[in-house]
Amino acid sequence: MTHRPIDEPLRPVGAVRAHPADAAALGAQPPEPAQVDPAVLSALLDRHGWQRRGGATGRYARWTPPGPGSGRTSLLVPESRAFPDSDDLLGEALVALSRSGTPAAREVLVGLTVPSDEIRWWRDVPTGPAGAAPWTAEEQLRNAARQLLLAGALAVRGRAGYYGARHRRPAAAALGNVMVGPAPGGRQLTAFVPVTPGRPLAVRLHQALYAAREAIDYQRATGGMDAFDGAVEAGVSHELTEALVALVRGSQGARIAVEWAPAAGVPEGCATPAEPVEFSPGDLSVLREASARYRRVEPSVPVRLTGTVVRLRRSGPRGEGTVRLRVIAGAEVPHVRLTLDEEAYRIAGHAHLVGLPIRVHGRLESRGGFRRLTGASGVAPVQVDEAERDRLMKSLQENLDFLEEACGAED
Repeated sequence: MTHRPIDEPLRPVGAVRAHPADAAALGAQPPEPAQVDPAVLSALLDRHGWQRRGGATGRYARWTPPGPGSGRTSLLVPESRAFPDSDDLLGEALVALSRSGTPAAREVLVGLTVPSDEIRWWRDVPTGPAGAAPWTAEEQLRNAARQLLLAGALAVRGRAGYYGARHRRPAAAALGNVMVGPAPGGRQLTAFVPVTPGRPLAVRLHQALYAAREAIDYQRATGGMDAFDGAVEAGVSHELTEALVALVRGSQGARIAVEWAPAAGVPEGCATPAEPVEFSPGDLSVLREASARYRRVEPSVPVRLTGTVVRLRRSGPRGEGTVRLRVIAGAEVPHVRLTLDEEAYRIAGHAHLVGLPIRVHGRLESRGGFRRLTGASGVAPVQVDEAERDRLMKSLQENLDFLEEACGAED
């Protein structure tokens, strides 16, 4: 665990690629005035707590930053581009924002540089002396926020009550452009989700949070869990309920809000302004019950997989054995394990030796996270082009520890 200063610059969530807005956020060149819509700038200033304090009606408005001593700094923002000096005023305002260094200015610049939907978390944590928070509060908030974003990204890929290992890689990749700000005291955090390509994630998470809240209220009113079944279509899942448990646990309550990028407008079917969705410690028992229920009732999935053999194991020279496949096609999981009878194991071993993938029918079991294939049948090698075969053979040479087991299948 590391300690981060509360004024650290924005950083990516679980990704190594820098966000396009990172340069502006760090105080480099602000956006060009010609690229900024005055109405969008005004909306972002208002969202991030800047105060409008008069100005020439119909021409420009004067904005001051939030917090004490805000009267020392002000921005003049034109109402539109209808006046000759609008670009000059915008340029001066953007330079002032880039030099400010305050969170309120930095977040406005991020929203201007790359139009982003903003997802905000508030977490009420017990305070210590002089308002201090527990050492782990910030880490817990960040981890829970990432879990919620990942749950939203999973729901974009497809609806399910329990995903397990399915869709994990593309869902995690979808978070690559998401940026987060500092989380002072573990009480508040903002994620910036670029409208392109991230709006489906923000919309799905927005809808899933409201559906989860309604399902909890229904259960507390009636004692029934039926509402959680219908909530799956909105994006509620085992992963989302677990993320909410992680967010609320150890706190006095939490709120989540999605605020839409002014430059892109409000998505169809979504409310504006979107009120924060609140969860309390009293919701934890329902969330845990829903989480376990989603995992318990998710059915197994019939599949026809194509994959390369990466591990072979059996206790003796004959009989059935266990095979691990790297999935190429047929399921949204990276690897599966399966048990094969002696003949099928021999076919898998030969395919591994000559650098060919195999095709197999079976059922992906939800128990264990869809990482195991049962009822395997129809095992057969699959022909591939020479380039792919060379690549597979190179992989075989790099994993010679499997060779002896594979050869044993021929005895």
